[in-house]
Amino acid sequence: MSRSLPAKITPEEMIIRARGQAVILDADLAMLYGVETRRLNEQLKRNKDRFPQSFAFQLTKSEWERLRSQNAISKGRGGRRYAPYVFTEHGVLMAANVLNSPKAIKTSVAVVEAFVKLRRMALSVEGLARKLNALESKYDRHFKIVFDAIRKLMAAPPTKRIEGFSGKKD
Repeated sequence: MSRSLPAKITPEEMIIRARGQAVILDADLAMLYGVETRRLNEQLKRNKDRFPQSFAFQLTKSEWERLRSQNAISKGRGGRRYAPYVFTEHGVLMAANVLNSPKAIKTSVAVVEAFVKLRRMALSVEGLARKLNALESKYDRHFKIVFDAIRKLMAAPPTKRIEGFSGKKD
C-alpha cells in the first residue's frame, strides 16, 4: 500500500545524504509517484541495467539502523524486513521512465527541481565562503570576531536525517 503525502512535507525535506550523495528513500519516492514501494523496487530489480550504483543502491543494515534511530522510525508490525533502496537525482528520473505513468513523470520534475535547488544552495554557500576568506585575508585580527560570527550564521542548521552517514559501506 502506498503512503499518502503529509501536507507539510516537500520533496526537499525527503532528500537525505548517504555515502556522500543526496538521495531519496524508495518509500518516499514511491509515495510521491503514487505507487507501492514494492512496485517501485520490482521495477528497479527488473531494470538493473538502467540503475547503476550511481543511480540507486540499497542501504547497508547499519546505515538503515542509523537512519531509523535518528528519525524514531518504528520497528513494529508492518515494518520493513530489509534495508531500503535509495535513489539519486538520476535514479529518480530513471524510475519515472520505468514506471511510465503521467504522475511519475510529472512528479519526477518536482523531485529533480528539489535536487537542483539543494545543489544551488550548496554552491551559493561555497561562493560566499570563498569571498569571506578573501576579505578576511585583507583585514587584521581585530575583525576575527566578526568573521567568526558570520561563519556561524552561514553554517547550515544540522538536519537530523543527514547525520551519521559516511562514505563507507559497512
